[in-house]
Amino acid sequence: MSLQNQYQQRRKALHLTQQDVAERTGMVRQQYQRLERGGNPRLETLELAADGLNAKLMLVPLEKWHAVQSLLKGEVGEAQGLDADPWKGLLGDDD
Repeated sequence: MSLQNQYQQRRKALHLTQQDVAERTGMVRQQYQRLERGGNPRLETLELAADGLNAKLMLVPLEKWHAVQSLLKGEVGEAQGLDADPWKGLLGDDD
């Protein structure tokens, strides 16, 4: 799933319009609309939009990508090699 689709799905899950997100972030609606349509936003714009959607951007190591995707889909059994706390150590932090 593309990043643009993730923004759109998150916005809809929160029952927000593009205008609502724009107002929450201080950007204009057209700027947010371009983000959802696949524009080429700056990192600050992506972070600002994520904050407006009560979310955070995160880099996921490629070797952990499938395990993260499985967890996000609720397929905990599919996330191979994870212990009782499926998030523990997932991103390389052993805390």
